[in-house]
Amino acid sequence: MQITVDTLSCDGVRGLLEEHLADMYATSPPESVHALDMQALKHKSITFWSARENGSVLGCVALKRLSDSHGEIKSMRSAHNARKRGVGVALLQHLIVQAKLIGVRQLSLETGTMSYFEPAKNLYRKFGFVECGPFADYTQDPNSCFMTLLLDDLPI
Repeated sequence: MQITVDTLSCDGVRGLLEEHLADMYATSPPESVHALDMQALKHKSITFWSARENGSVLGCVALKRLSDSHGEIKSMRSAHNARKRGVGVALLQHLIVQAKLIGVRQLSLETGTMSYFEPAKNLYRKFGFVECGPFADYTQDPNSCFMTLLLDDLPI
């Protein structure tokens, strides 16, 4: 598996992100969906990576810079045919290393509270993420779970 910065221009990434958005709207009320579309993911504050194997897109993840020292995880997704293969773990490890290399000291994320989101929350917990209050422009929402991780004590 290769993880590289992605320009969001191939059909495999487009399909994965469309699937991601569809699932978010199917599991959360519209006002509680904070997933970004392809155009929003091209913002200069965001770095987007895809994981591929033999040309097939296995997953993706993005880092949004909230400040020089604080980043947000966006669009973490594994393709259905790549689940249970360690793609999410590899993407999260890659993002953490890349964030540390550019001086990010804290990573935060927003995910849902429904049972659909439990596997993702369990993955984040395994990496040391803990629940926290809203950050950046988020507000308290019963459909949102906010999590954060301080990177200072993590080895690269």
